[in-house]
Amino acid sequence: MTDTKTPRAPFHGLMAVVCTLLMACGGAGSAQPAPPTVPPNTPTSLADYPLMDTLATAPVASDAARAAAQAIGRGVNFGNMFDAPTEGAWGLTVEDRFIALVGNSNPAIQSVRLPVRWSNHASADAQATIDPAFMERVAGVVDKLLARGVVVVLNMHHYRQLDGDTLDYGEAAVPDSANHALVRMRFLAMWAQIAKRFAKHDARLLLEPYNEPHGLLNRQGDGSQPWNDLVSRAVRVIRQTNPTRVLVIGPTHWNSAYDLAQLALPHDPNLVLTVHSYEPFSFTHQGAEWVSPKLPTGVTCCNAAQTQTITQLLDTAQTQAKAKGYPVFVGEFGAYSQAPLASRVNYLSTMRQQMAQRGMPWTYWELAAGFGAYDPVQNQFRPEITQTLYGTASP
Repeated sequence: MTDTKTPRAPFHGLMAVVCTLLMACGGAGSAQPAPPTVPPNTPTSLADYPLMDTLATAPVASDAARAAAQAIGRGVNFGNMFDAPTEGAWGLTVEDRFIALVGNSNPAIQSVRLPVRWSNHASADAQATIDPAFMERVAGVVDKLLARGVVVVLNMHHYRQLDGDTLDYGEAAVPDSANHALVRMRFLAMWAQIAKRFAKHDARLLLEPYNEPHGLLNRQGDGSQPWNDLVSRAVRVIRQTNPTRVLVIGPTHWNSAYDLAQLALPHDPNLVLTVHSYEPFSFTHQGAEWVSPKLPTGVTCCNAAQTQTITQLLDTAQTQAKAKGYPVFVGEFGAYSQAPLASRVNYLSTMRQQMAQRGMPWTYWELAAGFGAYDPVQNQFRPEITQTLYGTASP
């Protein structure tokens, strides 16, 4: 949007000339700095990020979207790396030894979901200028992963202010308004930059606008749907530089399948839906330090009731995705290391079988941290977990 100035009222006579000269010179005997200017075509409000066109019926997913979803196959999340406030803050960095574990020599792992906390590496203003060094660091990892022959799902992860969450240690806040306009503008501005940077990458790179929208993005008491509004604007932003790239979109309440019904998708055939599945939560998150109150340990899995909880969620995802006309994949699932190992294996076996029955691709959460399939200290895969997930103990 081009910056416009309010026209001045006309001056008359000699005083007008004098005043005009004084104003042009910054006043009598003083030098005043020029007011800051906004570069031409710079968005200054959410209205400068238009919504996508919407129709009553969404288009049928393109062949490219369906092929992209299937190509995800069996994958893994590189979690606790770029999604930390800064890389390494949560104990892991994206190392070449991790990249070497997927694709090519290890075709059992066919895709990598790459979570990135962009917001903590961008300026605090509405332009949200991403640190060029960080952008290139992420791009370098994406290139190395694509060179391994895998599908890469690159997302925006943990923008705490966007959801209204408490900030993580080491995460910077930005001054926001009551309607959260600045935070949402930053979200869109970052996507304009990310999309432009990766526009020339091949079709095996998928973009996921946001991980697990919740809190302020959930359906509000007044009936408004902030996430539906924001993701529509984000898709339009991305389409300016990536007109056909496949995008991954999930529903509110942390990508809950039960919120798919209220997810209003932009009118776009090149979309893939995603849900996350951590049911039964009392099992998968037992002993997790970030859950309050902390869940007791020693819970086993999977009895008939627990299995029903798992299958109901997957059935809901399958039914809703079919109704919307798009493929769906499970972007996250897993059981924390505090759960009994035998039950973790039972849970993962149940999940894999149930997803396979429904033709759902997936990316396990995650590679090498608390849920990890890989032990970064011993430099080896955890055989029980890996065998259950990928069908081999040492991929």
